[in-house]
Amino acid sequence: MRLFIRLFFKLVRLILTPFMLLSEWLTRPKAIARDAAQQLSVDENCQNLALYQFSACPFCIKVRKEIARLGLNIEKRNAQHNQQYRNELAEAGGKVKVPCLRVSQPGQPVTWLYESADIISYLQRHFDNSTVTAK
Repeated sequence: MRLFIRLFFKLVRLILTPFMLLSEWLTRPKAIARDAAQQLSVDENCQNLALYQFSACPFCIKVRKEIARLGLNIEKRNAQHNQQYRNELAEAGGKVKVPCLRVSQPGQPVTWLYESADIISYLQRHFDNSTVTAK
């Protein structure tokens, strides 16, 4: 019975994944406009960020849409299919849970944000105002 349930949910994920990814692509928001100097500053600050994610995770899709809306160039690390990223997430972050934003600021310890709402809040605080450069 347990095997049947696993196979059923694996089939459901297999069927739904392409639709979820297509929906993400079709509903991706337009990035906010910044001048070249502001965008360069934002891009430099994004080099300290990495998003650990699964491609079809609904919470990861939510975070990726916000990243697209804010026009951020954040490295995306697929922890579902890359064992190295999965190990980094487990060992340094403490648990294999996505989405997870790795924030590494010079001179400060690395921070791991696990909840999609917390990640979105962090990104909005640091990057949403186009007149203020990211901290």
